[in-house]
Formats: sequence, C-alpha cells, structure tokens
Amino acid sequence: MATKINLLPWRAELREQRKKDFLTILAGCALVGALVFAIWYLAIQSLIDYQKMRNQKLQSEISLLDKKVDEINALKKQRMEMIDRMKVIQSLQGTRPLIVHIFDEIVRTQPDGVFFSKIERKDNRIFVTGTAESNNRVSTLMRDLGKSEWFENPLLTKVQANPTLGEQGTDFNLTVDVSLPQVSDEGGK
Repeated sequence: MATKINLLPWRAELREQRKKDFLTILAGCALVGALVFAIWYLAIQSLIDYQKMRNQKLQSEISLLDKKVDEINALKKQRMEMIDRMKVIQSLQGTRPLIVHIFDEIVRTQPDGVFFSKIERKDNRIFVTGTAESNNRVSTLMRDLGKSEWFENPLLTKVQANPTLGEQGTDFNLTVDVSLPQVSDEGGK
C-alpha cells in the first residue's frame, strides 16, 4: 500500500493565511492612506484658515485706511474751503480802500456846475447820472475823468436839454471804467 499524503488542507491553510495577510496589509495600507489623507486635509485646511485670517486682517486694515483716507479727503476739502475764504477775505481787504479812492477821485474830477443825481457801480464800471449847467461842463468832467489815474474810457451815453438850469442846462448819463493805478518801484501809488 502506498502512502497517500494529502497536501490540500495545508495549501488551503497557507492560501487562507496569505489571504488574511493580504487583507491585513490592504487594510493597513488603506488605514495609512486614510491617515495620510487626513493629515494632508488638516494641513491644507490649516493653511486655508490661516490665509482666511490674514485676508480678514487685511480687510480690517483696508477699512481702517479707507476711513483715514476719507478723513484726509474731508480735511483737504475743508482746507480748500478755508483757503478760498481766506482769498475772498484778502481780496476784500485789498479792495476795501478802493471805494474811498473812487469817491475821492469823483469829487476831485467834478467841475463846478455839474451835479450828480445817481452813481452806480457794477463790477469795474461806474454809471453816472447827473445835470450840468452847460455841455462844456460835461466835456470838462469827461476830460478830467480820462486824465485820472483811477478812471479810464469815459463814455457819454445820453445828453438831453434841461431848461430848468438855464438855456444851456443838460441832463446826462455817462459810464467810466475803474482802473487801479500802477504801483511804482518805491512802493508808492
């Protein structure tokens, strides 16, 4: 009789053992893969959170700077308004004595026999309405206004006879431009 050795159960057990080892290694690899994925995911999530925190800080700093820029713009606007006011005040201060000089010069250039009933100023032009004893007196007034350093371009716009002042009496309207005299090198006018 020959001896029969059955190797099948040993092979089956070895196959089962290898299968278990393979599944164990597979589970270990899956576990290591999941662990690596989890670590990678946490690292990426940490970087994203860190970047979000930096972005939020930048946004808060930008909003603070925007507020400061708005304040600066408001201050610049206020400064420009103040400068404009100062310029207006300075121009008023500079031209304040002008009206005194104009009236003084009108009195100096007014010849005898000429009477003003209305004097009106618009910008740099003066409108004069008056009465004169003769046309010669009106001519003298216009010549004197033309010679004055405070006036230029006298223009007679209306002449009408007025018999209440005599045979040669006239009513007249004239305009004259105001000119500022030139300042000499020594600072005098």
